Parts: sequence; structure tokens; C-alpha cells
Amino acid sequence: MLTSAQRAIVLALTIASFAAVAPAQPKTKNIIFVMTDGLRWQEVFNGAEESLMTKENGAVSDIPGLKKAYWRDTPEARRAALMPFVWSVMSKNGQIYGNRNRGSDAFVTNGRNFSYPGYNETLCGFPDPGINSNDKIPNPNVTVLEWLNGKPAYHGKVAAFGAWDVFPFIFNWQRAGFLVNSGYDPLTLGGNARVDVLNQVRTEGPHVWPDEVFDPILFHTALEYFKEAKPRILYISLGETDEWAHAGNYAQYLDSAHRVDAHLKTLWDTVQSMPGYRDQTTLIFTPDHGRGDAPVGWKSHGEKVPASKYIWMAFLGPDTPALGERSQISAVTQNQIAATLAALLGENYQAAVPKAAPPITDIIKK
Repeated sequence: MLTSAQRAIVLALTIASFAAVAPAQPKTKNIIFVMTDGLRWQEVFNGAEESLMTKENGAVSDIPGLKKAYWRDTPEARRAALMPFVWSVMSKNGQIYGNRNRGSDAFVTNGRNFSYPGYNETLCGFPDPGINSNDKIPNPNVTVLEWLNGKPAYHGKVAAFGAWDVFPFIFNWQRAGFLVNSGYDPLTLGGNARVDVLNQVRTEGPHVWPDEVFDPILFHTALEYFKEAKPRILYISLGETDEWAHAGNYAQYLDSAHRVDAHLKTLWDTVQSMPGYRDQTTLIFTPDHGRGDAPVGWKSHGEKVPASKYIWMAFLGPDTPALGERSQISAVTQNQIAATLAALLGENYQAAVPKAAPPITDIIKK
């Protein structure tokens, strides 16, 4: 029979052994998830494409001005000019996937290569063949945000903002039970003068696209909500990168990508200034689909544009090893993002939703 001293030693060794094999509790307590519609991997990794900086291929009226803003001699310099925050902060201190020139594929699995199927795959962790249009049909699938909102730790602390007015249906907002603000719908945030002005601009400003508000209006509305309501999970989807590409306007497409990058910086700087968020928040950034190639295919995407299945994704936060731009690795897929988001919070989404793809293991410290 063991003595009391021996039992104490055995207990201590057991505890130490368990601690050595048990997964570390993540430092991430909050998630900010930003998507930008249809931004190509080519611009993210190579910067502006010279063949599209023309009147013929990109409807560019001021070629010298556009080249001054975004053209540089190397892909690394061009991409840094286009998206300085992504390349000076996110990739340096986190991870970015999808540079096909360096053996890093990222792609959608839904086969549709357009928005609603892509948002469903991203947010639910699996493609749904029944989602085959962009129609305003309530999503039968539960997103990872709705799943998290159903847990006591996150209930009432989830919010989603989308420039496109289909997002209330993508999230099935009436069932989901959290705020989904989108399109030209005003946000009710009593007493916030900035939101009141933004609501007025939404109503009175130009409606270039009947179903999608300009990105800065949506973004700054979401930012005000974030600072005031302090949600644990904030989702923002911006849309101008897709709209200007469909219009064939390469200058506006590049400018909108540059603005998205500036919005990311503003979000991250805000996060780092707030107790409870600083060093406890992970930022995720990705599109819903890719696009075709120059000189014409870049304007389009979908099943008839096979190259539009290729995307990219970036992660930055306290639990993500700073491995930078990934190269010569196994492919990652859009359906892995939902479980990765949950795992960063220490939650096992795949156990609850077996058909969801597993997390990207390299994103989370072991």
C-alpha cells in the first residue's frame, strides 16, 4: 500500500502528465471575420495586373495615375502598395494561403463559384447543392455564428453586417436570433450621432446597385456598433470588389480592394486599443469566390469559369503561429473556415456538425 507521500507524488505526476498532453486553452476570446466579395487571388498575391491597367481591358481612363498608385516593379512591391495592412501586418504576424504560384492552393468546394453558395460553405462548413442561386431564400443550414450564438458564452454577443441585402437570408436572421444589418436598411443604435448620419447617407445617397450599399457606409456602421455593443463575434462582408469587377472597371476594383485593406487596419487598430480585445482577438479575412483570368475572364465567375473556384484566406491572432505566406503545402478549402473559426475559440464545431470540414490545423497552436 502506498504511503500518503507516495500517493501525493503519483497524483502530482498524473496531473503533470495530463497537462503535457491536454490542448492549451486558446487565448482568442473574440473573432472579427471580414469577407470581401470576389477579390481575386492574383491581385492579393501579385498586386495590380498590368494587362488590365488599360482602357481596352479595364476601362481605365487615367492610366498614369493608376500606375502611380499601384504599379511597382515586383509582385511583392505591387501587392504591398495595393494592400499594405495585409502584407505588413497580417501576413507578417499571421498566415495567408492561396498563392498558386508558390504551391499554396485554396479553393471552394461547392462547384457553383458564386456568392450565396460560397457564403453558405464558408459559414456552415459544407456545400449545399440545394443552394444554387442568389435568391432571397432563408438558409436551411445553421451557420457557425448561429451555432455559437446558441451557447451561453456567446449568446447576444454575435453580430453580422453585409453590404449585400441577401445576408439576412444567408444567416436566416429570424431563426438565428442575432443582429444582421445589410444593404440599405438603417441600423438602430440609439444616441449614436455617427450612426444616425450613416443611416441618412444610406437613404439619401446614390444607390448605384439596388441590392448593395457602398462599402464605407456599411463598414463604419459596423465599426460604430462594435465600439458600442462590444460583441465577441463580429462578421463584416463588403461587396464593391465584386461589383466593380463585374462592371469591368479595374481602377475602381483596385481602389475598393485598397479601401478594404484600410478598413482592416482600422478594425485591428481599434481592437488593439480596447481592453478585453487587445491580444485576445483573431482576425479572419477571405472572399466568397474567385474570378477568371485576364483579359476578359476577370470580370466573371461561376460554374462556367473554372478558375473562379480559387480563393485565398488570411488569419491573424494570438493563437496563430506567424508562418507568413504559406508555400508548398497541402491545399486548404473554403469549407474548413467555419470549424477553424470555432476552434480558435476552443469550440469543436465539427463534433456538433459532422458534415463540416475539419479545422486548418496550422492556424492554431498545438
